[in-house]
Amino acid sequence: MQNYLLDACAVLAHIKLEDGWRIVDNLFDRAERGEIRLFMSVVNQVEVFYDRIRNNGIDRTGEIFELFDDLPVTIIDRIDRAEVREAARLKATGGMSLADTFLVAAALHTGAAIVTSDWSELEPVAAQGVIPFLWVRPKPEPS
Repeated sequence: MQNYLLDACAVLAHIKLEDGWRIVDNLFDRAERGEIRLFMSVVNQVEVFYDRIRNNGIDRTGEIFELFDDLPVTIIDRIDRAEVREAARLKATGGMSLADTFLVAAALHTGAAIVTSDWSELEPVAAQGVIPFLWVRPKPEPS
């Protein structure tokens, strides 16, 4: 069974009905049918909560936290030493947010494909060919 690891931007695309939301919605449907497994690092979950609190206010935090109760996503809320070391190594090489370093470390640990739209930070990782990627939006045109 294929494992997918959701980046915060993929979940936010689904919530906000932004470009790529149908791809994420399809993954949720497939996970509910037991065809695939969906995971998300607690670090990336924090990014979703932060975005929703910032945009909707702290008074609606209950709704935000309940969001994940209805999604067929397993939250990876334990980070082992190997993942911490890998995240630290990735952060030290530069060019990636702390949350994305944990995303990549979790993908390496679980063997999951990363579901994202974050071309700017993650395209160099994808180019290495070690981790499969499912891009929910086309690569932006250079400006």
